[in-house]
Amino acid sequence: MPEHPTAPAAPPSPSLPPPPLPPPTELRSATANDVLELARAQHVRFLRLQFTDILGVNKNVEVPASQFAKALAGDIMFDGSAIEGFVRTEESDMLLVPDLATFRVLPWGEPEARVARVICDVARPDGSPFAGDPRGVLKRQIARAAERGFVMQAGMEAEFFLFRPAADGGATTQTHDVGGYFDLAPVDLGEDARRAMVELLQRMGFEIEAAHHEVAHGQHEIDFRYADALTTADNLATFRWVVKHVARQFGLVASFMPKPIFGQNGSGMHTHQSLFRGRENAFFDAGGEWQLSRTALHYVGGLLRHARGMCAVTNPLVNSYKRLVPGYEAPVNVAWSMRNRSPMIRVPERRGAGTRIELRTPDPAANPYLALAVMLAAGLDGIATEAEWREPVNQNIWEMSHRERRRLRIDDLPQDLNEACDALEKDDVVQEALGEHVTEHLLAAKRQEWREYVTQVSSWELEHYLAKY
Repeated sequence: MPEHPTAPAAPPSPSLPPPPLPPPTELRSATANDVLELARAQHVRFLRLQFTDILGVNKNVEVPASQFAKALAGDIMFDGSAIEGFVRTEESDMLLVPDLATFRVLPWGEPEARVARVICDVARPDGSPFAGDPRGVLKRQIARAAERGFVMQAGMEAEFFLFRPAADGGATTQTHDVGGYFDLAPVDLGEDARRAMVELLQRMGFEIEAAHHEVAHGQHEIDFRYADALTTADNLATFRWVVKHVARQFGLVASFMPKPIFGQNGSGMHTHQSLFRGRENAFFDAGGEWQLSRTALHYVGGLLRHARGMCAVTNPLVNSYKRLVPGYEAPVNVAWSMRNRSPMIRVPERRGAGTRIELRTPDPAANPYLALAVMLAAGLDGIATEAEWREPVNQNIWEMSHRERRRLRIDDLPQDLNEACDALEKDDVVQEALGEHVTEHLLAAKRQEWREYVTQVSSWELEHYLAKY
């Protein structure tokens, strides 16, 4: 157990808040001229054109004020061959097409020379959507749902760790406190950092619902309100960026690595999801079994059917599978329940408009666009094929014998990244959701990651084998 560290001195506020911005909802119908006027009023001098690569890493091209009009018209090109999983050198030119509703002034920096960001879709030079754009992958599934009269609402709970930095500025695994679930100061030393994160997120339009210390030492969670799937994915990409920025201000390093510390709980990204028809929650049926509609139950059936095939997307790292092990509150089995947190799917007790399904498998290293896309595709497939949902498992699966699990037809999730890639290769629905381009490049990257990992010699091997054999 690490020694109890002293709390870092709280830094000054990152900057004075900028002038009030219009609510994000008012930007949904904004024109390029509206955004240009807003940028001038907010003293914006630089604009970040933000997008993500296939692995979910935030990327950006930054332009000065003289190029704002060109950028907002979607005329800024970049070299896609330099981005993980995008294109080959001979077809490298890509366009950044801004979603004007995502324009936000960053609430830090010089008040008279501010920086703003806008999230972009990636297109080919002729303006057609680029098949390797993760945001585009999610938009395709949203369109499929809309054809069936559904809108996906989602909320993602991304846990993270705060660590002490190394001498060279990198990360260590020395936690900044030894607090536990819902602890208070002085055991929880992350309160000030979390409050600063919440404040900046609120200035960027987030509706924060709660923030607290999580189970593991130095582990935290900040929950923001659910939204439509695209907004939630955009918010998660922004959330990870803001958390890392604020952590640096406090002399800490934030990490969304799924399992950074042996013997401690890992970080999950529990994803709450529901389908709406207009203002009605399509998952709720007052007269249905468990007050769940057939739509909800078939959606659960789809998630169960494609659980293994989704894992290479929702749990994309070698390290992800060190979280999905018994004994650390993470799911390892393909099952669902009403009140039990050991299966991978839980249906919280709230009904009516709040009826939803919680998928507990994903971790915060996942690309949020691809993760939501494959979840939605799996659920829609379950609805279309009237997938069987089986009975909920309300016993503790972690305490069941292998025979008991087999009797209840409870399958296991993949035990490592290689097995997850095998499962993805066998799942046509998940592959179709990703598209041929993303599937090919994602599998290539993950297979290479696995090959590099299995050739390493770990300290565990040296400790157990070097002198003995």
